[in-house]
Amino acid sequence: MPKISKILLLAASVVLVLTVFLGVNSPGVNAASEAQDGAYRQINVYSEVLRHIQTDYVTEPDMSAVTNGALRGLLESLDADSSYLSPADYKAYKADKGGKAQVGINVSKRYGYATVVSVVPGSPADKANLNDGDIIEAIGSQDTRDISLAMLRLMLEGDAGSQLTVAVVRPQSAVPDKITMTRTMVQVPAVSETLY
Repeated sequence: MPKISKILLLAASVVLVLTVFLGVNSPGVNAASEAQDGAYRQINVYSEVLRHIQTDYVTEPDMSAVTNGALRGLLESLDADSSYLSPADYKAYKADKGGKAQVGINVSKRYGYATVVSVVPGSPADKANLNDGDIIEAIGSQDTRDISLAMLRLMLEGDAGSQLTVAVVRPQSAVPDKITMTRTMVQVPAVSETLY
């Protein structure tokens, strides 16, 4: 990164910190709710932990990876469908136009891993006996714990006829099964209606 860019980034950061500090300590903001007060205290905790990582960690930490991990954890703690996308992931997500072949599973993040929420009847996933609640430990060689939900969904898609290999942990077994499926154009059945 050029020296001028570093200086501009540092100046912008200082201005942002001062703006937040002055805004929080101004008389009109002192009546902030206790929830916001708690959030600012947590930011101070994060700042203190970050300082210790930078000064006391045994080896030189990759601060970009540390920050991305913190942001990912922050958003994934909200609910199973919230996730942080890095700039590269966001670019790939925005470039995706959909309409690709898939294996017929819907996933969500549970316990940190991709978990099958539903399986389309007659799809490759259905034929491979994937069921609701099965945990997808890995897609190819990538551990799903380290991948955002949006990127997981993109990884499940691909060209018709292409292969997808997943490592699946089923509720009855702790040892993952390697399953290879062929992506197809899956027809999602219409929602049925039943009156009782």
